Amino acid sequence: MNVERLNIYRRLRDFKVPATILDDIFSSKKDSEILIEAFRALKKEGYKEDQAAIEISKMIFKELNIDPDHLEDE
Repeated sequence: MNVERLNIYRRLRDFKVPATILDDIFSSKKDSEILIEAFRALKKEGYKEDQAAIEISKMIFKELNIDPDHLEDE
């Protein structure tokens, strides 16, 4: 198991990204690589892991046209 992938997955879950969406992203090699590279790039720019997860979760919600305030807790 890749610890980095699991860490990113968990951090995004902490910021309301539904597991079904993350499962879909992480089941695709291409999509998961893009997400991991984006996470790494934000960290390289000086973002803390939580800050990077917040920014990525915002991008996911925007791309999927989802209002995170109207999600039900899983």
